[in-house]
Amino acid sequence: MRLGLVIDLDTCVGCHACAVACKQWNTSGTTGPLTDISAYGAEPSGVWFNRIRHYEVGDYPNNKTVNMPMSCMHCEDADCVTVCPTGASYKRKEDGIVLVDQDKCMGCNLCAWACPYGARELDPVDGVMKKCTLCIDRIYDKTLDPEDRQPACVITCPAHARFFGDLDDPDSEVSRLTRERAGQKLMPELGYKPTNTYLPPRLTRPVPTADVRRKSLISSVKEWVNQAIVR
Repeated sequence: MRLGLVIDLDTCVGCHACAVACKQWNTSGTTGPLTDISAYGAEPSGVWFNRIRHYEVGDYPNNKTVNMPMSCMHCEDADCVTVCPTGASYKRKEDGIVLVDQDKCMGCNLCAWACPYGARELDPVDGVMKKCTLCIDRIYDKTLDPEDRQPACVITCPAHARFFGDLDDPDSEVSRLTRERAGQKLMPELGYKPTNTYLPPRLTRPVPTADVRRKSLISSVKEWVNQAIVR
């Protein structure tokens, strides 16, 4: 089993609801409080497991804003695990989730430097590394209804741009979406084999410029006038 996320970049609206839900759930979850720094100040900061990047691609009028949520990719060959000198970073064999044992972590930052995705954050108050856990305390909670045993970010997404499941199961929803939409891994050339998958944005239709719209309007008016003269 290889649990992970599939994120639809064509549907994501960049609302940050997934990031806020992640922060809320994990603050009270297995990782303990996620520190906020100057939360109501001029330059608020803190520990976030999920951050959304915004990119503008293409040239006007064919440009498009792409919102790209980024968190731990739960790589198959995770260098963050390899470099950890204390064994605090580890990958579970039963489901492929990468976790941090905070009792073993000494906050050396080696795993953060090894991660090319910027997915790990050192909590300056607790002095230990923290990261996405795929809400492991939620997805295995049998007191919840089956439909609620998903990461908080997936349940919260108002655009339904996030999906959770077993990417080793060819019949799962995440595997089907990956096949149908030609899902892509982030920076596969590095060889870390990330589990999380992104569905690329669909091609957009060209938006007519003001000049094109003006010429179209003139053509329509001329056509109407000619029809009126004929009548």
